[in-house]
Formats: sequence, structure tokens, C-alpha cells
Amino acid sequence: MERKRKYVEEYLKYGFTNLISNGIEKPQCVLCKVVLSNESMKPSKLKRHLETAHSEHTKKDLEFFRRHETSCKRQRLDQAGSFQQSNKVLIQASYEVALEIAKQKKPHTIGEKLIKPCMLKMVKLVLGDSSEAKMQGISLSNNTIQRRITDMSEDVKEQILNEIKASPLFSFQVDESTDISSCAQLLVFVKYIHSDDIKEEFLFCSGLESTTKSQDIMEKINAFFETGGLKWENVCGVCTDGAPSMLGSKSGFQKKVKELAPQAKGIHCMIHRYALASKTLSIPLQAVLDSVIKIVNYIKSGALKTRLFKELCKDMDSNHEVLFFYTAVRWLSKGNVVNRFFELKDEIKLFLDVQEKHDLLVYFNDKAWLERVAYLADILEQQNKLNLKLQGKETNIIVFHDNLCAFLSKLQNWRRKVNIGNIAMFEKLCSVVDESGGEINKKLKEEIVGHLESLEKELERYFPKLKEEETTFTRNPFSASLDITNIPNELQDEFIDLRNDSSARNLFNEKLLTQFWCSMYHSYPNVTMLAFRILIPFVSTYLCESGFSTLLRLKTKERNQLNVENDMRLALTNTQPRISRLVDKLQFQPSH
Repeated sequence: MERKRKYVEEYLKYGFTNLISNGIEKPQCVLCKVVLSNESMKPSKLKRHLETAHSEHTKKDLEFFRRHETSCKRQRLDQAGSFQQSNKVLIQASYEVALEIAKQKKPHTIGEKLIKPCMLKMVKLVLGDSSEAKMQGISLSNNTIQRRITDMSEDVKEQILNEIKASPLFSFQVDESTDISSCAQLLVFVKYIHSDDIKEEFLFCSGLESTTKSQDIMEKINAFFETGGLKWENVCGVCTDGAPSMLGSKSGFQKKVKELAPQAKGIHCMIHRYALASKTLSIPLQAVLDSVIKIVNYIKSGALKTRLFKELCKDMDSNHEVLFFYTAVRWLSKGNVVNRFFELKDEIKLFLDVQEKHDLLVYFNDKAWLERVAYLADILEQQNKLNLKLQGKETNIIVFHDNLCAFLSKLQNWRRKVNIGNIAMFEKLCSVVDESGGEINKKLKEEIVGHLESLEKELERYFPKLKEEETTFTRNPFSASLDITNIPNELQDEFIDLRNDSSARNLFNEKLLTQFWCSMYHSYPNVTMLAFRILIPFVSTYLCESGFSTLLRLKTKERNQLNVENDMRLALTNTQPRISRLVDKLQFQPSH
């Protein structure tokens, strides 16, 4: 067996210290940091390196080389002899690029196929060849990007699970949909207390291998809770859509959740409920809507007609050039279709005349039909505005309740006005009526009043009134109209203390409602928990619906085998991965 040479202190006078690499001691120059082989651990070879590579330092004293040795060791050289500090920067850059790729929902191959080639060209042109050589060390291969995304996803998941465990209560929303590869994907978002506010986060995404029954969904979520250390007794709400597997009274998912978390509120997504309530239309109005959809479908039924209509709109200097297809499952589709149709009604009429489509053109010669189209455009636009208010992040039952109550009051007011012949709030209808005579006919008035009344009844049926004392207490515990008898007996003394706390009153005036209650948790925990049970539960599955849009962008025909959970988490999370911590755990791998 070949004898390995050992380092001795006197080699420092030649400018060399020692380095252990793969269990073998090697000499390393303290000036240029180059690492020689163990066979070079000879005074003659070390002296030759000093004289040939650093001839200007041959007459330096030992203290000079000792200072360089200390500096060299301070930089924590790795086993390959490269600078650990430099390597960390390269690895960190790789993580940062991978994070942006995931957030922008791009394929992992874009790193080595587009980003790195462009980066090298730019650096070479701007900074020169030496900088290009440094950038070459950043690894952006497909496998590297995938590993980086996985590492960051696991780190984010760990942070979120720790935050949920520290929260006294949490709620979640869940929904499932089918992706491009016909795989059923389950999405779960969570809402909890963190850093003196309420935080919403992506929890996990998982494929459902066979059926999508409530039992399958419960098994997936329960397994995640067990591995993540989450407790069912801390669940205060679960929000789902209206599918039988979710809301079934005997074996639905919400029923199974309540068996494990009896105090949890089961909520049917309020946006879905609102969409169902908004479908109500009288027979004449439904016939008008059907005819609008029929005309739109004719114009968009072929590529040639679509192009001709677009050119016609250009020639007429129209504000828009295309019509929208109607899609029943899209919340805003009906209103968008009818409003765009009304805005382009003159262009559509001319186009149908040129196409000699007399069976469709006849509608435009009917004054009553045009008035009903205008009314539909107005009322559906108002419904879409409310729908948009109900969408979004960081909402709660109080916000939904306020918006719905406001809309119901508007319906009542509109109905009162229409009864006396005032249609000023319906701008499009008002413009059509003014063009034809200036007064709404009795039959249309009755139809509008009937529709507004039926819409009001449907909304009241789908949204039973909240207990007013619950929302009053949560929205303003200092309200003079709040009756203390509506507070549970065991909480009344603590509530009185809160109500007479002047510093708490000042905080209530300064902070957002959710921030105020979070700041009260340690001082008045029992009363605050009552408010948390109003504020923390999700009231819609909006995050899941928007998450499915992200899923469609990630899992395409070209990437139909992708395991999307890690990419989804980085694309949807509000939590930043701890990249510095991940870099410290990794050993540098050169680019390939």
C-alpha cells in the first residue's frame, strides 16, 4: 500500500497549509488557494510552486504566510478546495432562480434552456469573460431546479405546519377538480392566527387515485393531519362547495369533519350559493337570454365569421371587437356576455343584415326585446359587481353579510322605484326607453318588479340571516347597543373587563378588526376565542378555485406527468422559503 505523505508546519514558509479531502491530506497554497496532490507534499515541489507562481513573495517572512493562512481558514474551505463562501452564493443563486420559475409557473427546463444561456451572454457583454466564467458555475439543470423546488416546498410546509400548531384555532377549505391528465386533484387551503393577524395559506395538494367520495377526501386530509401533527379539536370551520360528497347529510365530508371536530362550522361556499340564487329568471327574460346566446354563437361559430365581425367593428371604430362565449360554470360569464352584446348591438345588427340572417335580425326590430336585453345587461352587471366583492382573499362572514345585506336593500329600493316608473338606476334600459318614447311599458315594469322580487326571495332562501348578536359582538365589542345577555354567562365578566379597557378601545380604533382581536388574545383569551370562531372560518372556496387556475397553468399537455404539489405550494404560498438555511445544508455541485 502506498504511503501517504504528512503535512509539517515548516511547509508554511513555502506558502502552504494543509487540507483534508476525502480522508487524504493535501497541500493548499494560502496565496492562490490551489490544492496540490498528496504526492506534491515535498519541500522541493512546494518551493517550486512558490518560485514559479508567486515569485514576488519568495522573500516574505513566516508571519506574512501565517496571516494568509488565517484568512484562508476563516473562509472555511470545503473538501474540493473551492471557496465555501463563493459556492454558497452560486447555490443561493440557483435557489433564487428556481423560486422564480415556480412562482411564474414555468417548466423546469427553462433554467438551462433559456435563463442560463441568456444570463451568460448578458454577463459576458456587460462584465466580461471572467464574470461569465463565475456565472457558469450556477447549476440550473432540469434535475437541479426540481430538487431546489422540492427543498423549498418542504421548508415552506414545515414553517406553515409550525405556525398552525401555534395557532389556537384554524379552519380550512377543500375542493377537488380534474386536471389535464384526468387525475382528480384535491386542494386544501388553511386559515389561522399568526403574527397578530389572520393568515391564509396553501396547505397541500394531492391526487385522488380512484373515486372522489367523501371517504377518499377524509382519508387524504386525515393522513396529512397525522403526519403534520395537526389536531382536529383545533378546527373551527370547513368550507366546501355544494357537491353531495361534500354536503351529504349522512355521509358527506362536512358530516365526517364534525364527527372529529364537533364545534367546527360546516359552510357551503357562499359564492356558489350566490351563483345558484342569481340564476332565477322569468320565462320571458330567459327567452331573451337564450336568443342573445343564440346570436353570439352564430357569429362565433366559424373562424371566417369571427374575423369578418372583428373587421366590421374596426371599421366602425367600436370600443370592442369580439363577443364572449357563454359558459354556464363561470360565475361572471352571463353578465359579461350580455353586456358585451348590448355594447355591440348596432354592429351585430349590421353584421346580421350583411349576412342576410333574417331569422336573427328580426329580434333587433322588436322594441320590447331590446328593452329586455338592456335590463338584463343592467341587472347582471350589478350581480357581477356583487360577485366580485365576494371574491378575493382575507374575507370573513361579516364582510359577506354586509355586502349581501346591502344588495338586498338595493333590490328592495329598485323594486320600489320601478313600481313608480323610475328606472334611472338601470342606465342601459333608460337609454333604450328614451330612444323609443321615454316611458317604460306596464308589462315590462311588471316583469322587472317580479324578477327583482324573486331574486330577493332566492337570496334570502340561500342565505338565512346570521344571529345578529354574534356579528355585533365581533364587529364592535364596544357598541352601546350590544346586549350583554347575548354573551355566554361564563364569558360575561371577562367581556365587561374588555369593554371597559380604554387601551383596548384605542387599539380597536387604530387597527383592522382581525388585528385587534389577535392583539386581545393574551389579555382576554376566552372572549377572543368567541370572536375567532366568527373571523377564522372560510366562507368561500375562492382560494381553491383560483388554485385550480394555477394547476391548469402548471400541468399542461406537455407536462402531464408532473407531480404538482411542490410547484403549487411555491406558486401560491405567502411564506418565503429560508434559502440561506437550505444552502447551509447543501454541498456545492458544479453546473453540468
